[in-house]
Amino acid sequence: MGHVNLPPPRRGQPRPWTLLDLVSTAFFGAVIIFFVLVFTSLGDPLAAAGRRALARSDPSDPRQRERVLSLLDSPRSQRSAAGPVIPTCPVDEIDQMPCEDPRRNSQLSREMNFYRERHCPEPGELPLCLVPPPDGYKIPVPWPESLHKIWHDNMPYNKIAERKGHQGWMKEEGSYFIFPGGGTMFPDGAVQYIEKLGQYIPTDSGLLRTALDMGCGVASFGGYMLKENIMTLSFAPRDSHKAQIQFALERGVPAFVAMLGTQRLPFPAYSFDLVHCSRCLIPFTAYNGTYFIEVDRLLRPGGYLVISGPPVQWPKQDKEWADLQSLAVTLCYELIVVDGNTVIWKKPSGASCIPGQNEFGLGLCNDANDHSEAWYFNLKNCISKVSIEGGEIAVGYMAKWPERLSKPPARVSLIKNGIDVFEADTRRWTRRVAYYKKSLGIKLGTTSIRNVMDMNAFFGGFAAALMSDPVWVMNVIPARKPLTLDVVYDRGLIGVYHDWCHLVDIMVEMDRILRPEGTAVIRDMPDVIEKVGRIAHAIRWTYNIHDGEKEARGGEKILVATKKLLKLPTVSH
Repeated sequence: MGHVNLPPPRRGQPRPWTLLDLVSTAFFGAVIIFFVLVFTSLGDPLAAAGRRALARSDPSDPRQRERVLSLLDSPRSQRSAAGPVIPTCPVDEIDQMPCEDPRRNSQLSREMNFYRERHCPEPGELPLCLVPPPDGYKIPVPWPESLHKIWHDNMPYNKIAERKGHQGWMKEEGSYFIFPGGGTMFPDGAVQYIEKLGQYIPTDSGLLRTALDMGCGVASFGGYMLKENIMTLSFAPRDSHKAQIQFALERGVPAFVAMLGTQRLPFPAYSFDLVHCSRCLIPFTAYNGTYFIEVDRLLRPGGYLVISGPPVQWPKQDKEWADLQSLAVTLCYELIVVDGNTVIWKKPSGASCIPGQNEFGLGLCNDANDHSEAWYFNLKNCISKVSIEGGEIAVGYMAKWPERLSKPPARVSLIKNGIDVFEADTRRWTRRVAYYKKSLGIKLGTTSIRNVMDMNAFFGGFAAALMSDPVWVMNVIPARKPLTLDVVYDRGLIGVYHDWCHLVDIMVEMDRILRPEGTAVIRDMPDVIEKVGRIAHAIRWTYNIHDGEKEARGGEKILVATKKLLKLPTVSH
């Protein structure tokens, strides 16, 4: 190490301060402050202020993210009521969707719309910040009024109204967006369109319950199918109409962002009784019919496929229309009707069609192909086999709605003791929901709650217990858990596969998708709930912790939180 020789001071004279003196004084001063902060109560408020200052730093800085995570896990944070506070995202991140970032996706391949699919940042790359609502945000219009109008300031995006207003999608009217119920292929309204489909499809008999609407716009088709007791899950990509799914959800209609590209959609095989495309512009016959094969995988035996718009009897698309008809014949689909630019087919009810020699080179998938695996699973150009004997999962053979909600479906028998577990799960969630309403004061069954997500749904027992309430539930099956989503769909409920990561990231994501003044309910063992409480404070939720109902598993606790209405930071000029 370096060594410095200093001349001795003159006796009796004050020695001038040197650089070494300054460094030494600063060091010992820091040591004294350290002991004051650590061993006296003065340290708690000062440390809390420091943590808040830290949280106000650049949320995109990965070092800041790691510091916040470290503080949340630190012993001092566990003892102190004042922990780190996660900052608000910048104004330009108000539409942030972590796995649907156009800046990242624009650099990816266009082949098979790969760039429009889900592409998530690497762990640790995601900014640790809270997405605020738009300026002027109001508590949403309650259901069912929200089907027809929403607050403009909650979704201040005018492009769709300007481009599609003449087709009846939506229009701006005062402080609202109004939804007349139209669409590109049904400008006179979804009600009239659905009535016309009802001439060929049993929409009102209880035979059909689950539907998939591809390329849905603002989901008017799905919204009005609810009147037929058909639960329609609508999807569309984040494209030039980036807010279309946001409009659907604000209306209280089941929807999510997705793209049919290189991977399977996140559903098990034979999920939907009806698949609908209204000018969805999916090239069904491209890549040797790969997209049509994916629709076939998702469509329940005996189910219906409706395609309105190109290429059905469409000008200058004779070849595409001919190829589509040939593909349907190859898969043994029954043609129900061609009415103008709309075609309706019915899938065979029995065992999978075994195609002979065909121009698409299609054959049955081998036994190694799990046709219900669909989380980051590449599309397959082969026909999925029906695994249940006797058409037990076919439309017309299953119990009608609403009986199918409570009757154990055929696919639950593929799980060990499946029927017993199914019935016990149904009883358990009936008790839990009653406890949530009566003892915890959760506003289920009121107009305060419309869109619900169950993040670990298993058989959909929570959603089934809410069936008499004016809500719809997105049942999420974590991809690393047993793949029970097929049972959820067999009950007549809807959901998706997903995967969850680090607990802090999960709760920041929950905050992103949760409406202001919305409710989060988390139940787990006490040590987990304690950590959840610290993170809830960091994301500025107010919360209470309750004991579970008397039948709850040993020591289980329930955290009930409310998300605060955050305001955008004021920008000074």
